[in-house]
Amino acid sequence: MSGIATTPLLSIRDLKIAFDSQSGSREVIHGVSFDIFPGETVAIVGESGSGKSTTASAVINLLPGTGHVTAGSITLDGMELTDLTSSDMERVRGRDIGYVPQDPMSNLNPVWSIGFQVKEAVRANGIATGKKDIEARAIEVLKQAGLADADKRMHQYPHQFSGGMRQRALIGIGLAADPKLLIADEPTSALDVTVQRVILDHMAGLTREKGTSVLLITHDLGLAAERAERIIVMKDGEIVEAGPSRLILENPVHPYTRRLVAAAPSLASQRIQAKVEDRGIETMDDVAGIPPTLRVRDLTKDYKIRMGGFRSEPFRAVDAVSFDIPRGRTMALVGESGSGKSTVARMVLALESPTSGSIEVDGKDIASLGRSDVFALRRRMQPVFQDPYGSIDPLRNIGNTIAEPLNIHKVGDKASRRARVRELLDQVSLPQALASRYANELSGGQRQRVAIARALALKPDILILDEAVSALDVLVQDQVLQLLAELQSELNLTYLFITHDLAVVRVAADLVCVMERGRVVEKGTVDEIFANPSQEYTRRLLDAIPGASIPLGGGAGGGL
Repeated sequence: MSGIATTPLLSIRDLKIAFDSQSGSREVIHGVSFDIFPGETVAIVGESGSGKSTTASAVINLLPGTGHVTAGSITLDGMELTDLTSSDMERVRGRDIGYVPQDPMSNLNPVWSIGFQVKEAVRANGIATGKKDIEARAIEVLKQAGLADADKRMHQYPHQFSGGMRQRALIGIGLAADPKLLIADEPTSALDVTVQRVILDHMAGLTREKGTSVLLITHDLGLAAERAERIIVMKDGEIVEAGPSRLILENPVHPYTRRLVAAAPSLASQRIQAKVEDRGIETMDDVAGIPPTLRVRDLTKDYKIRMGGFRSEPFRAVDAVSFDIPRGRTMALVGESGSGKSTVARMVLALESPTSGSIEVDGKDIASLGRSDVFALRRRMQPVFQDPYGSIDPLRNIGNTIAEPLNIHKVGDKASRRARVRELLDQVSLPQALASRYANELSGGQRQRVAIARALALKPDILILDEAVSALDVLVQDQVLQLLAELQSELNLTYLFITHDLAVVRVAADLVCVMERGRVVEKGTVDEIFANPSQEYTRRLLDAIPGASIPLGGGAGGGL
């Protein structure tokens, strides 16, 4: 805990929250109690549905839908928040309690300039009065948030900002009135690890400078331990464990906490093991004799970027990329957003044509194939995308979704397709009864299993996994990664694993190919890259893994 304060800034006692529906009232938070002291950062961790965001929303009286506090107390600096009227609470929000939400694109109005939205926050919180003062204060807010050329950025719109820049703008808005408490709800979960570190470092610097307490909501125990003095673990609307961050990591008491520690990829010490023994890939020499299923040579992709009027300039998104993936192994293609990873994946899937270079599948160059041959080739290569809800038709039931590739490629009759769907559901450990349900009735992890089942429908040799687990909670992520490892072992599948998260690479891949600005800057086995990275860029990616710098001695997590 920071400082010597003995009186908590935020005190929550026996908090209960319920949601009303036609069938009655359902309690979702069951007697939660905790304190946050002045200048302290406390993290609440848990999987989706654990109640962490609902608890935070109650603090600022922004519970969604029919949610309401049924019992308990929430006090801020001695002031009971549950007794305040809506108008009184509006004066507390922003001035006394700042808020940084998870998804900046959903929380910034796309039709208003960034400057207008910052000025609205300045005006609403009474930070400045008068047009010129409000303008000057808004520019200062964006400067404090770390945005260069803030006076020019004021006139831009959210879609003209990168993800990191949008998050900086939200942090600036959240801290604009120098609040006593900042609630940061998964503030960087959608960002690259390097951008995440920059954003969190900047937020930590601002809160230290202003003496602000922080309530950090996250599902990543590594991130929580790195950024918070204390951790509160929630499950099913209850606190199951709480204590100093280091103690929680090294000596977790509750079984659920032990599961979270074991599942956090940033704290993992070894590769996920499938049903077979480790296949002994330690150096590149170990894979030299294994024939490649996928071979990429000097792959290059150029685009023309319109500069206004009839002018355009060339932009090289992928520059002479080469790699081999041995049969039955996993190659992780890693790098920050804009490094060219997904462009490579689209070319491998023959969804885009390369400007130059070659892509060979078992010795056959994709570029030399006719349209019908490419169509047949796609039976052998199937994608699994980041957002399963976005890649699954919400109007199709799960059975028809999984059967879609069979229908497109005219494989079997209706009876054999139904049998194949049942077989695939079994293969990804989903009950066959889900075949008649729809995507909105499934959890995120279940939807991703459906996406994997659909990708396996045509019995492919290669799966292209494009950020396939980055949107999942650590427990669900661990389950999906374990499933992929078992399927690879059972079916001898070859994976191209696209990700920006080296923590996941450490537990899921055999080989690593690091990309920066369209070029491959380093290649090697997981052991080689993690033990002795040769490039500064790779070292920055490794250093940015949340919790990687925490030395754990013999605890549940291990260490990188």
